[in-house]
Amino acid sequence: MRGRVGGWGLALGLAFLWAPVLLLVGFAFSADRIPFQWGGFSLRWFAALAANDRLIEAAWLSLRIAAGAATLAMLIGGAAGFALARWGGFGGRLLLGGLIGAPLVLPEVVTGLSLLLTFVALEALTGWPEGRGALTVLLAHGTLGAAYVAVVVQARLAGGERVLEEAAMDLGAGPFTAFRTVTLPLMVPALAAGWLLAFTLSLDDLVVASFVSGPQGTTLPMVLFSALRLGLTPEVNALGAVILLLAGALVGLAMLLLRARRVEGQGEGG
Repeated sequence: MRGRVGGWGLALGLAFLWAPVLLLVGFAFSADRIPFQWGGFSLRWFAALAANDRLIEAAWLSLRIAAGAATLAMLIGGAAGFALARWGGFGGRLLLGGLIGAPLVLPEVVTGLSLLLTFVALEALTGWPEGRGALTVLLAHGTLGAAYVAVVVQARLAGGERVLEEAAMDLGAGPFTAFRTVTLPLMVPALAAGWLLAFTLSLDDLVVASFVSGPQGTTLPMVLFSALRLGLTPEVNALGAVILLLAGALVGLAMLLLRARRVEGQGEGG
């Protein structure tokens, strides 16, 4: 009985999560101009999407910004998470942890406005950055994503793996060698998870990007939000279907690589 109830709960949860996504994909193949009205099977909106230079340019810009911001967040957040997990005795640790975690709880309006004021003050004092655009959006998203990466890395290193580092140093490895051969491999899953999280947050962000962007930094969420005032077309559904297909392909590739690595590890262990 308990297993049946759990199965129904799992099915309802999956339906709640995936039904809207599947509806969006289904209506991407509708011939009707109204985004959520079925008018017969058609691929016209995929062709219209391919011809929509503004939408494709915004999507490509968002992908580039998200990749750069996620990489920046991984570097900064990884270093911060390592410091919080391994250098527990330094002065100001609680203050550093609070400052790093602050973006997780602050409203995005406050974060966006504070970053805008920061960029304006920097430009007035140093002349950089000159105006707002893709670079300022990348820096803002990287700063925001670093908080998430730091939390993930700190949680990963908070376990008992410190014993492995101490064992490596007892066997003659220096601090750098122990970090490179023991600590860094332990951090890789957390760094990868943090990178993906920061990438997704950057790709999805609208509020912060609206504050710190300019004419040359119009991301995909901003284009879609502005189009919402005039009325969306099923091109948006087609774009969602394409993004879902690409995301599914990347997840499938990651699963295949992980499975191959496990099989290789089992083979070496045997």
